[in-house]
Amino acid sequence: MSSLPAVLLAAGASPTPSPSPSRSTPAVPSFQDAQDSATNAASWVEQNWSTWLAMGLQILLVVVVAVALRAAVRRAITKLIDRMGRTAQAVDGTALGGLLVNAERRRQRSAAIGSVLRSVASFLIMGTAALMVLSTFKINLAPLLASAGVAGVAIGFGARNLVTDFLSGVFMILEDQYGVGDVIDAGVATGEVIEVGLRVTKLRGSDGEIWYVRNGEVKRIGNLSQGWATAGVDVTVKASEDLDRVKATLDDVAEHMSKEEPWNELLWGPVEVLGLDSVLIDSMVVRVSARTMPGKALTVERELRWRIKRAFDRASIRIMGGATATEDAEDAPDPAAAAVAAPSVYANADSPQSAATAPIASQRPAPPAK
Repeated sequence: MSSLPAVLLAAGASPTPSPSPSRSTPAVPSFQDAQDSATNAASWVEQNWSTWLAMGLQILLVVVVAVALRAAVRRAITKLIDRMGRTAQAVDGTALGGLLVNAERRRQRSAAIGSVLRSVASFLIMGTAALMVLSTFKINLAPLLASAGVAGVAIGFGARNLVTDFLSGVFMILEDQYGVGDVIDAGVATGEVIEVGLRVTKLRGSDGEIWYVRNGEVKRIGNLSQGWATAGVDVTVKASEDLDRVKATLDDVAEHMSKEEPWNELLWGPVEVLGLDSVLIDSMVVRVSARTMPGKALTVERELRWRIKRAFDRASIRIMGGATATEDAEDAPDPAAAAVAAPSVYANADSPQSAATAPIASQRPAPPAK
């Protein structure tokens, strides 16, 4: 009996079973907990606000300096391009004006140079500013720069033709190798330049076709529109002609042509009779040459031939070749004409030709006389 109170006491002292989790209620934070959290947040902000402010001011300063520097550089490039255009216009009134290109060429060249320089300046300035902003956030730039370098090398190998075309176009424009309106021989095509790009140059051929030439494929360029051109005409006359009279006639043609418009502007030098270019058995070639405006050599050559032909006709100087050779051949007797007769003579049985073509009759020996 003495053990019952001890059992009851042990049963009463045992803890009561805890309710199931499904029936538990969430703990409501007390006011003290909220006050502690707010105090911790305020203290964290108070400890880091100076760092944030310094970072924000540094980023703002980098952005402002980058934008201001970019605007200043672009403005300087624009002024430089405008000064180049004004210098070219000032030279137009001098003796070197003919060596320069037209206004459209200058405009496109200036626009291309300005676009390249502005793009390069913007890329360098804004790229440097972006790296400085990233370094402000304590970001390690070494992996980023390494990845960009590897990507750049991969792109360079994959698009090496594109890079070659672009760099070639940049140097062609900067060096003013050709421009709009120039007639060039690019090796792969020949024609008049109608558009100059950083990657492709457009040419219009002599038949009107348009050639798209990649700048990286051009190994040599022959510009036929810069400096001056040479108009050369070869005059072939008979070997029996008087050279003094031929030279006097050519000099008279050159003198009159140099004084007339518009040839006095297209001719940049006197028309010269260079002398005998070659001497053959029955003919001789006299060379006439003149320095002309670029691209006008063919026009001057045609006019020279026209005037020389009329002057030689007035002076009764025969030009060899062409229609003259045909007339000479018609005037000379044909040695084979006497041996060959017209087909109509064979229709007449009494003609000598028919008799000559008749078979020879066999002759029988006469019988002996008795």
